[in-house]
Amino acid sequence: MSFIPDFVRGSRSGLREAVDHRARRARDFVDETEPEALAVVTIVSLSLIAALVGFLLVSALTVVPISAFLVAVTYGWIRHQEVTARILTLTTTVSTLLILGLIIVFIFIESVPVIRYESATVFGVTVPGLRMFVETRWDAVSDPVRFSMVPMIHGTVMVTLIATAVAAPLGVSAALFLSEIAPPSVREIVKPGVEILAGIPSIVYGFIGFTILSPWASSQFRLTGQGTYLFVGVVVGLMALPTVVSVAEDALSSVPESIKSGSLAVGTTDWQTMTSITLPAAFSGVSAAVLLGVGRAIGETMAATVMLKGVPRLTDPLYNAFYGQETLTSIIARNYGDADGLQMDALFVAGVILFVTVLFISIGSQYVEWRMKRQFGGEV
Repeated sequence: MSFIPDFVRGSRSGLREAVDHRARRARDFVDETEPEALAVVTIVSLSLIAALVGFLLVSALTVVPISAFLVAVTYGWIRHQEVTARILTLTTTVSTLLILGLIIVFIFIESVPVIRYESATVFGVTVPGLRMFVETRWDAVSDPVRFSMVPMIHGTVMVTLIATAVAAPLGVSAALFLSEIAPPSVREIVKPGVEILAGIPSIVYGFIGFTILSPWASSQFRLTGQGTYLFVGVVVGLMALPTVVSVAEDALSSVPESIKSGSLAVGTTDWQTMTSITLPAAFSGVSAAVLLGVGRAIGETMAATVMLKGVPRLTDPLYNAFYGQETLTSIIARNYGDADGLQMDALFVAGVILFVTVLFISIGSQYVEWRMKRQFGGEV
């Protein structure tokens, strides 16, 4: 005997029929529009590939596939919006990866001639580009020309170390204050302000360093000319500071509140909880923030170009931070307009070194973030 009222059974039956009717209509619509949608997707894909090939070949006919792509996308968006949206997101993703891949291949290919030129033989084995990393002379005028990367690598390391020494402690301390100490009203004002600082153009920082810090350092330390790794590192560290603060604050705020409350419940102070619980728990995220700041310091161009002397040679002694010569980024910015031949290829080698370095730093930051997410079960 059933205890379900008749009106309930009737409503359930009517609902089932309505669902079945909608499903049939959806299947009929898909069956009717599938060939048309497939044609739109095919035209969009083929026209985009043809446009890319035409662009690479610098063909005047590239406008034809681009026009076909725009027409197909417009028509597809009107008639088959969901399918068109999917194919657009897919094509933009593939295009982004393809463009990045072509850029990487291009800079590596352009650096090959000078790597061959700077080859050296060690124990009977020819090592491509070895002289670029064992000699210290950069001379694009004399015969034979030499393009050593050692002075620029040294300058980049000096600036990066100083910038990290500035940005890491200040950034983590500021993030800890915003996350754990500052009242909500202060946090709502300070954090957006810090993030706005990240949008200031680097040339502004470099101009301030060139007009204020460099003359002051030259007069105070009796330096010959302007430009020191010390103050370039300070300026670059201040530029990287907003990145470190923002990412580290997000990591600290993402530590589960239950962990902090448990620590306070056993009698620890707020400071002990921050140093013994919050910071260790968010260490991976804080490390990722510092690594991102380091990546910003390594890739900084304009501040270093404006403030440094532009002489590609080592300082004497090597640890002397009160003189500044050249970095990998500044030598590219300073010479690309006039360089040609092997000198231009050498600038591409500097770009390859920067690319590989920042790539490994980015992978490291992603790895420590992954560790943090795994540690907290995906909550952070």
